[in-house]
Amino acid sequence: MSPHSSTPGSVRSAAEVNEQIRALWMRAGGSLSAQERAEYELLVIEWAAAIQSDVIEAA
Repeated sequence: MSPHSSTPGSVRSAAEVNEQIRALWMRAGGSLSAQERAEYELLVIEWAAAIQSDVIEAA
């Protein structure tokens, strides 16, 4: 996993995770390696959880 990945229990905003996703795609040049794909999948899961948390807080 990337050294920039969150530690267990840490909570980042959807915007922070989205920025990391964008940076990953920029570094990869639009084509992810197997390792980058695994990192991307974890980031998307984290982003989805952050989005859901934002929606629950807004309600």
